[in-house]
Amino acid sequence: MKSFFIKWIPIPIKQNYRDKFKEFEFLTRSFAKSKNHLASKTQLVNKMMYHAFFKRLLDLVVALSGFLIVLPIFILIGVCLFISNHGKPFFFQKRPGKNGRIFSIIKFKTMNDKKDIQGNLLPYDQRITKTGSFLRKYSLDEIPQLWNVIKGDMSLVGPRPLLVEYLPLYNEEQKKRHLVKPGITGWAQVNGRNAISWEQKFVLDTYYVENLSFLLDIKIIMLTIKRVLKKEGVNSSENLNMPLFTGN
Repeated sequence: MKSFFIKWIPIPIKQNYRDKFKEFEFLTRSFAKSKNHLASKTQLVNKMMYHAFFKRLLDLVVALSGFLIVLPIFILIGVCLFISNHGKPFFFQKRPGKNGRIFSIIKFKTMNDKKDIQGNLLPYDQRITKTGSFLRKYSLDEIPQLWNVIKGDMSLVGPRPLLVEYLPLYNEEQKKRHLVKPGITGWAQVNGRNAISWEQKFVLDTYYVENLSFLLDIKIIMLTIKRVLKKEGVNSSENLNMPLFTGN
């Protein structure tokens, strides 16, 4: 009887059910084995409640408040980029989110679209604008992603959303980064960002997923603010792109 009813459930709903069950199963297993297998039932419930409900509430409160606070800066930057980028202040790109679902990430546009005679985009260091370089130096190009957080595509904290073409290249361990929403900042970002290898990034991303908690999120947010103000670690490579990920 159960299989009969499941058979007639619409495919998108069944897929969402499978995703939720897989995510719940993994997080329960990860949280339960934390702290040397001594996590109490109360700690487990608290972590699951934070992941399922309170994290989203924190995202909404901080993102909405933050957007209102930086609105004058947002408008000023937008006008400057509208002029310098010929009417294109924003950069949109498809990125994979939670459970690999694709969404459009939004950033301030920090590079122009100049191409060589073959029609290929020029190297990064030849396309980044002076305004764009300043924005990246202080991570101001990330401000529009507050809208992604408000929409629910992203979280304030989580593994950074990478390119769609990387999805088939991940091994089983690296795929875990998609069990949670991608973030504006993350554990890898406050521990080196572009200065560390892809392998190190994925280890840090997996650590975050397996140890997700309110205290860890607050720690990452505080470290992000500190590194942005001191201009250390978060934007370690201003003139070079991170090498493309080519698989394991």
